[in-house]
Amino acid sequence: MERYDDSRLSEFRQLRQGIRQSKEHMVVGIDIAKDRHRAFFGTPTGRTLLRKVVFENTKEGFEKLLFHTDILMRQHALRKVVFGMEPTADYHKPLGEYLTGMDHMVVLVAGGAVRRNRELIDGRWDKNDTKDAANIADLVCQGKCLFYDHPSPEIRELRMLLSLKRRLKKEEHSLTVRIRNHLIAQYFPELDPYYTCGEGPAVVRWCIDPKEVSTLSLQEFSRMVSSRNGGEKQGRRLREIHAVAASSIGCRVTPSVSYEAGLLVDAVRKTKEMVRQTDARIASVCSSFPGYPCLMSIPGFGPDISAKVLGALGDPRRFDNHRQVLKLAGLDLSGDSVTPHTILSNTPSFFSRSLV
Repeated sequence: MERYDDSRLSEFRQLRQGIRQSKEHMVVGIDIAKDRHRAFFGTPTGRTLLRKVVFENTKEGFEKLLFHTDILMRQHALRKVVFGMEPTADYHKPLGEYLTGMDHMVVLVAGGAVRRNRELIDGRWDKNDTKDAANIADLVCQGKCLFYDHPSPEIRELRMLLSLKRRLKKEEHSLTVRIRNHLIAQYFPELDPYYTCGEGPAVVRWCIDPKEVSTLSLQEFSRMVSSRNGGEKQGRRLREIHAVAASSIGCRVTPSVSYEAGLLVDAVRKTKEMVRQTDARIASVCSSFPGYPCLMSIPGFGPDISAKVLGALGDPRRFDNHRQVLKLAGLDLSGDSVTPHTILSNTPSFFSRSLV
């Protein structure tokens, strides 16, 4: 693993403390979009240097931004520059990585702060405000900005895999809900209590029509939906499903229903396989972190929770004390004196829910 470079973090902390009185900084507020970004150039003292520069989300566009930055710094005898951005999906990441790769200071401003500051400036609340770049620069000048964390490649890979797993699990849940709330509830309601059992998806895949189940013998039905001998418990479940099929209240099943059932069950199976492969990849990446065995030794911390904690913390050397970790987790540090029962902040992160 790469060693953590804390020089950017130290520079950011100094920036927040002294940006308001600085006469050597130029602040560039950037309104991020998908194709074209807008930049505002000003100083912490409130002076406007250039109201708007529109540049493409390409390398040529990034070079255009730096060209204007260099020209203005020379014209106004400014020695330092800080770029502020509001995180917008993933559109800001190429620009952020480009600027940090050029050793420029990059900070983020929270979307909620941008919205509230816009109302304080001129009473506007339109999300598509063309003055957002100036609004972002104003927040940076006030020191109301966040550190742009650019972790090591291992941390970024782990976070990407964790994000992929969350999307896959969400897709799996969405497919399962559609099977139970759309297909089973409409065509075979009596099957729902058995769906979570091993043979439940197979019944949906091959025998979503209860009338078809009732025409089969128990032995034929069992061979169709089960490829292994699950013992007495499985046999009892199959007998119960076969028995209730004859008196099912489900709607009439058409060929398109059977087609959809097959597609959805196959999609769930493929998604689960992708989740298993992603888990194996996550475990392989986590094995390179020296702190991973320590996390695994904590009672209640398995591979999943340990990987999420590693992804959320990144390099622990960027924290000065344990209170910063608690704040990252979403714990309300000031709630003990006022609301002693408050544990989490209003917007707890997934990391905080995992820890608590």
